[in-house]
Amino acid sequence: MGAFLLSTVYLGSAQAGCPSPPSVALSKVARVIDGDTLRLADGRSVRLIGLNAPELADKGRPSEPYAEAARRRLHALVDEAGGQVAILPGAQPRDRYGRALANVYSPDGRNLEARLLEEGLGYQVVVPPNDALRLCHGAAELTARRAGLGVWRRFSPRPSTAIDRSGFAIVEGRVLKVERNGGGLWLELEGGLALQVAQRDSERFDLALLQGLPGQVVEARGWITDRGRRSARRSARARWVLRLTHPAMLVTVPSEPKVVGSKP
Repeated sequence: MGAFLLSTVYLGSAQAGCPSPPSVALSKVARVIDGDTLRLADGRSVRLIGLNAPELADKGRPSEPYAEAARRRLHALVDEAGGQVAILPGAQPRDRYGRALANVYSPDGRNLEARLLEEGLGYQVVVPPNDALRLCHGAAELTARRAGLGVWRRFSPRPSTAIDRSGFAIVEGRVLKVERNGGGLWLELEGGLALQVAQRDSERFDLALLQGLPGQVVEARGWITDRGRRSARRSARARWVLRLTHPAMLVTVPSEPKVVGSKP
């Protein structure tokens, strides 16, 4: 585990598991696309909520470690379920690609995202308003991380000083300064990476606590975007940006076990 520490609320829920959904009609699965996406027989593509599986090979890039294993395991879970799953749509029902966003369950009520997270075949992501299962998903991921399973085998966060590409990442770095402007709150880390709490997300965070982070080392997760070398130079701002959507996406390292920035 190293210096990684999670909220004690996650630890308390580790034994509870994800609650079974209300009575939901079963849908037939036509194809498993990857470790976090299904194609249903009715034509819908379903992106599993709360889970980000490693990426398969695409556009000349090789598959990330455990990407194939995640797809195979999701395929096996669907087979165990007789090829039918319960689809519980999220509060935000679709993503920008038109895929349905849903928590997915086997007919016996077990949540598939939690099972994959518990086996180390993906990373937890929390993107409100689709965050109803964040506690049980966090507990499932923590089980795998403690045991060094799958993606957590010999895992270490990417240093903020070594960011060289866009995409999902778990990063670690020291906070140099915190600023606030019309775009929200910005935590500048060593190496040209900024963590952004957008204005629309700020009500979920304790901003005063975040403003006290300079000098501390933090671990953050999410999708890194590249603002471009020239743009960053002209604006004198960090080139790389990672948007924080929920306090669960940021922890201090080391610290007392707590999620950073959540309100009392």
